[in-house]
Amino acid sequence: MLGFGTLAKKVFGTPNDRKIKATRPLVEKINALEPEFEKLSDEGLIEKTAEFRKRVAEGESLDAILPEAFANCREGAKRALGLRAFDTQLMGGIFLHQGNISEMKTGEGKTLVATFPAYLNALTGRGVHIVTVNDYLAKRDAEWMSNVYTALGMTTGVVYPQQPEVEKKAAYGCDVTYATNNELGFDYLRDNMKSELTDMNQRDHYFAIVDEVDSILIDEARTPLIISGPAQDRSDLYLAVDKLIPQLSEDHFSIDEKTRNVTFTDEGNEYLEELLQKAGLLPEGQSLYDPESTTIVHHVNQGLRAHKLFTKDKDYIVRDGDVVLIDEFTGRMMAGRRLSDGLHQAIEAKEGCPIQAENVTLAQVTFQNYFRLYDKLSGMTGTAATEAEEFMEIYGLGVVEVPTNRPIARIDEDDQVYRTAKEKFEAVVRTIKEAHEKQQPVLVGTTSIEKSEFLSQLLTEAGIKHNVLNARQHEQEAQIVADAGKLGAVTIATNMAGRGTDIKLGGNVEFKIMEAIEGNPEGDHQAIRERIETEHAADEQAVKDAGGLFVLATERHESRRIDNQLRGRSGRQGDPGRSSFFLSLEDDLMRIFGSERLDKVLSSLGMKEGEAIIHPWVNKSLERAQAKVEGRNFDIRKQLLKFDDVMNEQRKVIFSQRLEIMEADDLSEITKDMRDQVIDDLVDTFIPPKSYADQWNTEGLYAAVIEKLNMDVPVIKWAEEEGVDGDVIAERLEEEADKMMAGKAEAFGADTMRQIEKQILLQAIDGKWREHLLTLEHLRSVVGFRGYAQRDPLNEYKTESFQLFESMLDGLREDVTEKLGQIRPMTEEEQQQLMQQMAAQQAAMQPPAEDPEPAAAAPGEAREGFDENDPSTWGNPARNEPCPCGSGKKFKHCHGRLA
Repeated sequence: MLGFGTLAKKVFGTPNDRKIKATRPLVEKINALEPEFEKLSDEGLIEKTAEFRKRVAEGESLDAILPEAFANCREGAKRALGLRAFDTQLMGGIFLHQGNISEMKTGEGKTLVATFPAYLNALTGRGVHIVTVNDYLAKRDAEWMSNVYTALGMTTGVVYPQQPEVEKKAAYGCDVTYATNNELGFDYLRDNMKSELTDMNQRDHYFAIVDEVDSILIDEARTPLIISGPAQDRSDLYLAVDKLIPQLSEDHFSIDEKTRNVTFTDEGNEYLEELLQKAGLLPEGQSLYDPESTTIVHHVNQGLRAHKLFTKDKDYIVRDGDVVLIDEFTGRMMAGRRLSDGLHQAIEAKEGCPIQAENVTLAQVTFQNYFRLYDKLSGMTGTAATEAEEFMEIYGLGVVEVPTNRPIARIDEDDQVYRTAKEKFEAVVRTIKEAHEKQQPVLVGTTSIEKSEFLSQLLTEAGIKHNVLNARQHEQEAQIVADAGKLGAVTIATNMAGRGTDIKLGGNVEFKIMEAIEGNPEGDHQAIRERIETEHAADEQAVKDAGGLFVLATERHESRRIDNQLRGRSGRQGDPGRSSFFLSLEDDLMRIFGSERLDKVLSSLGMKEGEAIIHPWVNKSLERAQAKVEGRNFDIRKQLLKFDDVMNEQRKVIFSQRLEIMEADDLSEITKDMRDQVIDDLVDTFIPPKSYADQWNTEGLYAAVIEKLNMDVPVIKWAEEEGVDGDVIAERLEEEADKMMAGKAEAFGADTMRQIEKQILLQAIDGKWREHLLTLEHLRSVVGFRGYAQRDPLNEYKTESFQLFESMLDGLREDVTEKLGQIRPMTEEEQQQLMQQMAAQQAAMQPPAEDPEPAAAAPGEAREGFDENDPSTWGNPARNEPCPCGSGKKFKHCHGRLA
């Protein structure tokens, strides 16, 4: 008998079915408009865009324009790329526009789907960001899809690392901008470190479409983006600690693989104290538990983690003397990314690489909080359903499974579980050989570089020709993936299998054509294309007859989503295919999550060596284990986010204040409020409210006024007058301070004074925020221990970080007031002295006479009457230009510096 839930689904359909059904009338409307848009000329498509823009500007909603805009975009894509979007692609685009995640299987054309909502939302003139997982895809998609946007009269930009500022600003100014999540996050942080509004690149956070949304918003969301600057060099300490770690035995520490944590035992601590004292790193009589030992304990802990938790060729590789991290989800190298808290330096010491200086955080943000800045967010991926709860809870994103254009014909076999890794790999090689003999292309998934190279060795011994795709072959990724569907091809790949480049049966025809044309640039390109397309059609049919692409996975990943991604590489667009997972009880996931019971079951069944257990129940129990791990990882990310939310509120306040300061023409009101607050605080400190005159510390107040306000006023005399209290003294101090600042504004000139106030305010905010971030980092590392005292670490963190923020703002007011009190115009004598110093510095920087390199020409040197030692001949240099004196510094840091 059917349960009520099953019966209801049969009658009413699942919630997902209902969402799909709701879009059908819209899709029919778009299809009905197709003949009308086909009749338009190329200019007519562009004129339609102008008409839509006008209608949106006049208040018509995007939803009302959607059918026409989608029909126009479909026609533009058809003409520019020769691709006519399927109905399922239009559906995917509608869900994206509504702010959902469209789950679309591999090969369903997600890149084209994004153009529809991007075009529609760009009509507002606010700019749309399309986010990809790597720079190669950002550039490829921007180049490919710009043909569509250009045909519709829109501009396309692409943002990438180390891009010239002018180009980057122009890219953000386009209607549609392609970029990676990292570059967007870093540009946001960089923008909030700029001191001029015109230097900022990102104009708005309106609408983002995130490709591979699960990878970006979930896998990468554990690590915050950090912009840092160098701190003191401690390489000697890392090397000294590194020599001690190999001397430890297994009794001295314990490893928890589930939480990826390693800790010293009591015995280990005692032994370590002895070692550190012998090495002269811990003073005699000082214990590891003493507060003075915090730094050395931190270094030793990081050294232990580097040796016991981080494995070469799995977590990182050594390339050209650098330790380069490997992304555990995609298997890609993360060049430029470093582990924080000295852990990267500890790994460098372990591998004998040059140790780079540690860094201090200048700015940081998590992907969760960056992407929540957007008014509207949406995403696409082949696998999101398993994390639907997290998407909804953290980002407010619903997940909609969009049906495939053609039914899936892939056969997904039950997992095969062997007792040992040796038996498993023997079975893998045997199975590959069988498939290879009938020319079926095989894609083999592994979880690490080490395992992919081990399997490669086994295949070489078995005489099977194959390609290996891992972080070491990063550059040839697209080419290897393009060849993976060829007849008889065998490709071993780490988890990055096929990302961004479809595996097409018979090989990628476009790649073949490009290769042939490059080899014969003078030939008849059309004839070459036709010949290769004919050959390809025969190859494709041969692969289909052999059974399509066979995806063979050698291990389960801790996330079901990554397994589904690998599976999804086969059976695209209704192609035939099969997928199978080969596991052993020695695999990490099986070993950590309850393989003992399974081992007992297998033993009692009396399984022979080389035999596998194959049953749907095994699949179910494995999925339960994976769901547990996913749940735990979600909790980790949720906890990280709760802590970051506290900082995020403070970050928003600071960043919006910076923006207000940069936008304001006159900041004298703000600086006056700060000054008045400082005066009130000073008076309250030395003349407490409701206190008697004999309790007043007027001498202390007099000294503080000189220090903080740079004013010598008769505070002591005022306090002796009849009827004078703290309020009267505060009022008089405020009047005197206002007079002093008015005098400075007159001496400098109103415009210069405004610039001075702006720069001092921004510098003070940035300096205080940096200190505050460091304090919060220390607070985070300490607050966890409060749990032992039955206090909630998160509440403790909230309370204390708020108090720290308050005191930071007090310090900020004092800093600004103090600096503004100290500034004064330079006397002629001081200007002369400064110019002489600059000239002497310049002479010292000049290369010796025999140096063949000519000295760089100073800016403006060619101008008639120009003299680098006479500022009156320099004209009016811009603040960010090199200083005309030739010092090599920017003008604002040299002669244009505010004294």
